[in-house]
Amino acid sequence: MNTAAFFRRIGLPPDTKIEPTYEFLKQIQYHAVTTIPYENLDLVRGKLLSLEWEDVFEKVVTRHRGGYCFEVNALLSRFYKEQGFAVNDYLARYLRGEEGIPMRRHRVMTVELSDGEYLCDIGVGQKAPRYPLKVEEGLVQTQFGETYKMEKDEALGWVVYDLSKGDWRPFISFTTEKQYEIDFYQPSYYFETHPDSAFNKTYMIAIKTADGRKTLSDREFKIFAEDVLVHREENLSDERRNQILSEEFYLKNFEA
Repeated sequence: MNTAAFFRRIGLPPDTKIEPTYEFLKQIQYHAVTTIPYENLDLVRGKLLSLEWEDVFEKVVTRHRGGYCFEVNALLSRFYKEQGFAVNDYLARYLRGEEGIPMRRHRVMTVELSDGEYLCDIGVGQKAPRYPLKVEEGLVQTQFGETYKMEKDEALGWVVYDLSKGDWRPFISFTTEKQYEIDFYQPSYYFETHPDSAFNKTYMIAIKTADGRKTLSDREFKIFAEDVLVHREENLSDERRNQILSEEFYLKNFEA
């Protein structure tokens, strides 16, 4: 991997010092989620994805695009592995808003440091941690006005909760069976092509900011400060939507 190009893509100096510390993981994840948007443009347009890391690198870094979890977390995992970090890749369940037990449709990773193991994830479009979470049962972790904790469940494995309006709500869960890159192809293909997939119907674009996030759902653009909606545009023209993709989500080379 061209490490200098990766650093430039996420807004860091190309000679950024690589250190096996939590501060380094925080720096990488924060810059990644505020510069690389969650986006499904190719899925909506019917363009099949390649999850080969070289192709993901070319799309996200070279062509300055974004992606969804099976792309951007694959890129981040490869980056950490090439820098000598101990990385574990897992399939996860996205639980927020679900009534039953959903299929495993999300990719996450943990990175092992001398002081413990940290959950790293840059592939969630909704509210999600900007810093890695320490994998420790019951530890309450607050960042950017958001609060998370992790608990163990006999069936679901590790469950990440976020605090919402005074209540803990399940966010994602993952078990720790070792996953190989080939294991992510089938769930990704399902969401690329299946008629029941929510990811291949309409544009879903999102990016984190220092105090919230920006989202584009089909032709509706929103800006949130924390959980407060501070800006909304509806019924966007093609021209205005493309302008927003470029200026608000920093995308290039996205035209159909």
